[in-house]
Amino acid sequence: MDKNECWVLTGPTASGKTALSIRLARAHQCEIICMDSMQIYRRMNIGTAKPTMDEMEGVPHHMIDVAEPDEAFSVARYQEMAEACIADIHSRGKRALLVGGTGLYLRALRQPMAMGDVSADEAIRAELEAIAIENGGKQRLHDMLEAVDPVTAARLHVNDSRRVIRALEVYRLTGLPFSQQPQIQTGSRYQYRVATLTMDRTTLYQRVEKRIDIMFAQGLAEEVRGLLDSGVPADAQAMKAIGYKELVPYVRGEATFEETDYLLKLNTRHYAKRQLTWMRREPDVLWVDGLAPDAYDRLENWYVHGVGDATKGEEA
Repeated sequence: MDKNECWVLTGPTASGKTALSIRLARAHQCEIICMDSMQIYRRMNIGTAKPTMDEMEGVPHHMIDVAEPDEAFSVARYQEMAEACIADIHSRGKRALLVGGTGLYLRALRQPMAMGDVSADEAIRAELEAIAIENGGKQRLHDMLEAVDPVTAARLHVNDSRRVIRALEVYRLTGLPFSQQPQIQTGSRYQYRVATLTMDRTTLYQRVEKRIDIMFAQGLAEEVRGLLDSGVPADAQAMKAIGYKELVPYVRGEATFEETDYLLKLNTRHYAKRQLTWMRREPDVLWVDGLAPDAYDRLENWYVHGVGDATKGEEA
């Protein structure tokens, strides 16, 4: 086994990643690393479609339940923690299989951000740090970064003020967005062999809607109500995610079930489409119809033997 290579199985919500990843893991001594920006949160199980213990079939899973729902969690933090998991898995002679639909996490792993070689300017930094401690200052700084460098802003959480300030500092000193600095891409510690599940759009959307029906039956509204009742703010990072933000008005009695159900299904369909659009921008990806009879065989040939044609996939 190449200790520098990791397998990645991504794809839109409801595309069948869990079942295929478990099968791969059991056959090839893999341990799974969650690559989902919502499954990292504790007590958020139904709305994130977090795999159950039964579904895991004894396969070790990492990066699930590593943060509290009211906790800020940046892409940079995910990268650091996921790479630590990979190193640990490989040190024990196992294979790391990253599974999830958060394309930004994958990009952070494949193309890590360096903080640049531009020298610090204490005056600029002091000015920006003064803004950070003001009421609403972190959001203001993040808005400033988004205005000049939306790519970097998308990768940094509003509370990651140290990196936000550094990105603004680099821009102020050079006039060039941080994301366009020549030293922005550093070499990744690992090689990632990536496959993405896809399927006919109509079928995918039907699966999305069926999954949401199941979530409501499992108690999604009660899960959201419990989070709010426990003190998790409605404007917390985690509560702004699809599956939770739509439910807040409903559990507060401000929206009907029909309105909530419609909005959640609409937003989730749109999200699935965005996930596919994102992955088409990623290089060297094998696209596999998740419902095809040979889906598993194609994935196995790609991961084990490198057999398959990496393409950008079809429009979704």
